[in-house]
Formats: sequence, structure tokens, C-alpha cells
Amino acid sequence: MKKIALVVVSVCIVVGMGAVSYAEKPAAKNSGEADFKEHCAACHPEGGNIINPKKTLLKKDREANKIKSAADIVQVMRKPGMGMTAFDAKAISDKEALEIANYILKTFK
Repeated sequence: MKKIALVVVSVCIVVGMGAVSYAEKPAAKNSGEADFKEHCAACHPEGGNIINPKKTLLKKDREANKIKSAADIVQVMRKPGMGMTAFDAKAISDKEALEIANYILKTFK
């Protein structure tokens, strides 16, 4: 009986540790949302643009500025025009930049 109780307690501890480990990972991180909020949202709240209102993240404005794909967005992140901070690969990895770009494409229509 003691062996069964010990096994049950051990399983509960291992499962509990897995739940804690899983809970610590933000779900939004995989979608680019968390990185967008960290690096972009201050100047682009709700997809807007506090510096240049003609260059929002909304589809109509992106396309008017010839920004149609995730690669186009990453290119602007790396070498933006006046008024925007450049985010090199040290600041935002290529993977994170692509996740942010995909988040922008699916969120700001």
C-alpha cells in the first residue's frame, strides 16, 4: 500500500511540475503577439502610427506603401524610414520578426 501511495504522489509531483512549466510559457509568444506588444505597440497602438498616421499597420495603408507580405514587413523593421527605430537581428531575431510580421498581417486588416 505504501508503494502505491508513493507512486501516486510521485506522479502528481511530476504532472504538477509539467503544468507549472507549461503555464510559464505565454501562449501569445508563438503568435508574435507578445513580441509585437513588447517592441511595436508603443508606436503602433491598435495598428496605428503615432509618428506618421499615413503609415499605419492597416492593410490599406500597408498596401499603399507597397508592403504586402511578411517579408516586406520584416524589411521595414530592419531598415525603416525616418521616424522609426531600426530593429536589427540582435534586437529581434529573424524568427521573432517573422512572427511579428505574420501577427500584423492577420490582425490589422
